[in-house]
Amino acid sequence: MKRHLIATKEIHFEDLPKSWTITELGELLERITNGLNIKQNREPKGIPVTRIETISKGEFDFERVQYVHDIEDEKKDKYLLKQGDILFSHINSDLHLGKTAIFSSNRQILHGVNLLLLRTKQDLLFPKYLHYLLNYYRRIGVFIAIAQHAVNQSSLNQAKIKSLRIPLTSINEQKSIVAEIEKQFSRLDGAISNLKRVKANLKRYKTAVLKAAVEGKLTEEWRKANPDVEPASELLKRILAERKKKWEVEHPGKKYKEPTPPDTSNLPELLKGWVWATIEQLATKVQYGSSAKTNEHSSGVPVLRMGNIFEGQLKLDDLKYLPKNHPEFPDLLLEKGDLLFNRTNSPELVGKTTVYMGKPKPCSFASYLIRVKMADGIRSNFVSFYINSVYGRKWIKTVVSQQVGQANVNGTKLQALLIPLPPDTEQQKIIEEVESRFSVTEEIEAAIETNLKRADRLCHSILKKAFSGKLI
Repeated sequence: MKRHLIATKEIHFEDLPKSWTITELGELLERITNGLNIKQNREPKGIPVTRIETISKGEFDFERVQYVHDIEDEKKDKYLLKQGDILFSHINSDLHLGKTAIFSSNRQILHGVNLLLLRTKQDLLFPKYLHYLLNYYRRIGVFIAIAQHAVNQSSLNQAKIKSLRIPLTSINEQKSIVAEIEKQFSRLDGAISNLKRVKANLKRYKTAVLKAAVEGKLTEEWRKANPDVEPASELLKRILAERKKKWEVEHPGKKYKEPTPPDTSNLPELLKGWVWATIEQLATKVQYGSSAKTNEHSSGVPVLRMGNIFEGQLKLDDLKYLPKNHPEFPDLLLEKGDLLFNRTNSPELVGKTTVYMGKPKPCSFASYLIRVKMADGIRSNFVSFYINSVYGRKWIKTVVSQQVGQANVNGTKLQALLIPLPPDTEQQKIIEEVESRFSVTEEIEAAIETNLKRADRLCHSILKKAFSGKLI
């Protein structure tokens, strides 16, 4: 009786049909070779050559090739791919090790370095059958189990690949199995595409909600029913007066410097009761986080980092920690309502913003984040909505400074940000309206994620049945 489980070094099979055999891959390959190591160019001239990035979702992405401008005919003939050739990523991170793509195009393309070419004996092993089998092996961890591991990458040599054990049936049955896999995958892909389409629509909807929120469109009826609320201009005056008074008490005899008033000459007129204000005017503290080295010891104080901010929310996974007696505490401990702004990240992610709502507690924040404490009457969630809205993203693009691979918006620029400020009570109403809408989208998003995981499990099940002889 053959067993079906992942061992440390190999995979075993059980209950295969009697007509099936198990054969080492090397016996079924016409060719297994490394790619062409030659100077490549981005200029689209000459013959395209594959790279690791060329492999995308099991297919070839011709937008991510480079080019060989001059090559000898002998080398060209040796390294040109043929239909049915499989490229195998044998040196990569653990996540991407063993990715494959099958070549089915009529275009000319050369086999490049860092990818192994697997060319089957097509009277014994149908290329697509091997392609799907390798995809299954990757899913169940076979490649990781037998790979050699180094810092940030793992590798498989040709000997290990050739020694992979392959469940084999007749070539005609292999083709029938592939046809059934693709039939079921086609249905599954349609369902997955629909789920992803809904997910993308929800993201656009949330963007539209934030835009409407900071434009005051979500509270139009509320304003009609509450015409006599205190205008935000009075709130701003009170904040500035209280700040000055507090500063003079804490710094007797020293001259107080007023926050720079905003230049509103070229700004659009706001709704009745709203006023333009800068973060500098509205904040009582703007502070960078800790640059101290964190650790994995969960007995310490968790430190929020830029990866913990996702789509305006805090994700409390993959936390790092500082000791409870860290010398920057309690000054760098967060308080409920603190706004967190991601000052350094990739250009598309810099400026991510959220609000710390008191959990986990105690909690601190890292140096790539800026903590902003708002004055009484200023709702941090509303400010976060504005920065995450299309208006905030547009502002970030105008003030960001580019560095190698990263973008930065420092605390000085953040304090100069102008926001349209509603009255205190309207801020709260806007927050309620946004959170009401977002709670619905979160439920739908959770259902989508559940179904995407279910689809992935079904994909896994289809492949498992295929290579156990039970799919057809």
